[in-house]
Amino acid sequence: MMRIRSKFLALASVAAISAAALLAQGPATGPALADQAETREPLTFINLPQAAWTVVGHKKGFIQEEFAKIGITDINLINPGTAELSGAEAALLDRGGLAIAQRMMYPATVHKANGIDAVIVWQSSPSDKYRTPLLAKAESSINSPTDLEGKKFGGSRVGCGWTSPTEILNEAGVPLDTRIRKGAVRQETITNSAATSAALLSGAIDATATHIALPASAALWLSGEVKVVGRSPDDGIYVNAAGRVSYFAMRPFAEAYPEAIRAFLVAHERTKAWIQDNVDESAEIIAEELRLPVQIAKFQITDASSFEFMDGEQSAENARQAIRDFQKYYIEAGDEILAERYLKDEAIEQFVDARFFKGGEYSVYN
Repeated sequence: MMRIRSKFLALASVAAISAAALLAQGPATGPALADQAETREPLTFINLPQAAWTVVGHKKGFIQEEFAKIGITDINLINPGTAELSGAEAALLDRGGLAIAQRMMYPATVHKANGIDAVIVWQSSPSDKYRTPLLAKAESSINSPTDLEGKKFGGSRVGCGWTSPTEILNEAGVPLDTRIRKGAVRQETITNSAATSAALLSGAIDATATHIALPASAALWLSGEVKVVGRSPDDGIYVNAAGRVSYFAMRPFAEAYPEAIRAFLVAHERTKAWIQDNVDESAEIIAEELRLPVQIAKFQITDASSFEFMDGEQSAENARQAIRDFQKYYIEAGDEILAERYLKDEAIEQFVDARFFKGGEYSVYN
């Protein structure tokens, strides 16, 4: 692992220098562009996140086939090391341990606002009300969002475990506390999903919200110990904007190796299609590679809360508008993080790399 990370860090530095040189020279065409391409350090290996779809794509050879077309034969699937900790992939990306990372759009935007030099290379289509339900213990007296007035909600602050319930509770007239706005429901920040489940079952918190298709949450849901007490509005800000998934890469890497990102995105589309046509075999692969019970692995694929197999947003402008929309909504809802630092229009324009969306040079939608 240390050899892989050190090797990738060295190459990432070269990519940063190469990209900076290209940007300083300005746009180039024809022979000048060819000369620039020849100055890049050849990319012969790549580190990708270990996830349900990537282990299937690797096992079936889709990932290897796409990267082999551009001369990359050494492909490593990297476990962030603490998959249950919010933001682990983004941190590994920032340190050079991954080429591409996955985050929901809200945390991806917060990472960007906090200074990570990354660009969005893929965004999902709008989400749905099943993605991140509001949950309470099955035996509790809480049966709707309004029942949480004066009680404790717990979960990750920077992610869907905050954006979805914030809208749900706002719509119900019992808003969640923030650091700059007193609400009707107390917010307890817990970054680890296993700890969140334990807090809910022990009574330390009264409700949470999560993607129940995630392994730790799936076990809780399938055990029958929790129930759904609220869902995001069908046409609300979470479904249309904040609940979208993104893949993002460090900008220097994206500038230097766009063809590698395209290979990843092509493999992503191929693998998702194969998984949907071969659910049982896919579940067996996921279970073996990620060391999960087959029942949990299959639930990850088939449950409506799963976010790994969503369709992509083809329009770069739609992707940018989604960021503008949810920033505005959550700032007005008392979001202290975005109130302190948010992306202005120019930053949003640069954050979404149009080269990988429909009409772009490296798009999978053309």
